[in-house]
Amino acid sequence: MLREHTAVRETVGLFDVSHLGKAVVRGPGAADFVNRCFTNDLHKVAPPKAQYTLCCDEATGGVVDDLIQYYVDDDQIFLIPNAANTAEVVRRLQAEAPEGIEVTDEHTSYGVLAVQGPRSAEVLESLGLPTDLDYMSFEQATWQGQPVIVCRTGYTGEKGFELLPTWDATPALWDALVAAVEERDGRPCGLGARDTLRTEMGYALHGHELSMEITPPMARTGWAIGWDKPAFWGKDVLEAQKAAKDYHLTWGLLADGRGIPRSGCAVKDSSGAAIGVVTSGTMSPTLKQGIAIALLDRGVREGDSVVVDVRGRELPMTVTKPPFVPSHVMD
Repeated sequence: MLREHTAVRETVGLFDVSHLGKAVVRGPGAADFVNRCFTNDLHKVAPPKAQYTLCCDEATGGVVDDLIQYYVDDDQIFLIPNAANTAEVVRRLQAEAPEGIEVTDEHTSYGVLAVQGPRSAEVLESLGLPTDLDYMSFEQATWQGQPVIVCRTGYTGEKGFELLPTWDATPALWDALVAAVEERDGRPCGLGARDTLRTEMGYALHGHELSMEITPPMARTGWAIGWDKPAFWGKDVLEAQKAAKDYHLTWGLLADGRGIPRSGCAVKDSSGAAIGVVTSGTMSPTLKQGIAIALLDRGVREGDSVVVDVRGRELPMTVTKPPFVPSHVMD
């Protein structure tokens, strides 16, 4: 895992994340319909752009899922939800879809392969795939006569691309990418490395930093909310929460000594009072220090000293703002 993490930061890594969900919303006014459901304002971008957004519960504002929406055109939106939440996202969309709008689960229609790292563009170019894309833009391309969507996205904090080939074409494309990656001193990577990479960036993971109990304002993902839109699921309750400013907030924690914080560890202030909980924790392979993302009391400030209870041992940590290492997604 450490070698895989380092490959992404220094050369290039390849991930098979085909477990991610895929769904399509089709029909006249599909973009307007999706925009009335999810938080981000789809009309702030134009095809062919991708956008991070949230599917929230109407009654509580809790996060059903966070996902990427691909704005194909006004009548078609391609969605990449998290694997475990795809069925629920599709169900909620289908329940609200007006006549003429079709919502389909397309899980076994596409694979998802992520090429991430400083040499990612070289890998795609060697296969004749497009790389001249703005961040969060995508292009409909072909490889060996098969369609593949190429998008300038990723979950590692490095420059990278995510490829959506057809399901049947995915194994052959994977093999070709493995060869091209290894020729450039990179390697295939697993989800362990993906987790350390995203934690170093402070990226939220559903079930940890986002959940039905942890709302977007708490997770500092309010930037993915179109507050000025007339409607989206959970708008009223989230606006009330934002105005009240009485909720816990996500912070980063950096270990002052040896130790690895883990999800669920209690966080205390200098007096020993409980002030929150770790939502994600790991050893940063880049910094060689323990790092964490934690949900903490509103009064906590950057630079505060806290203590994390790691299996009965106190680990001193300092409150900070992620990312823990520089981002290179715009390189």
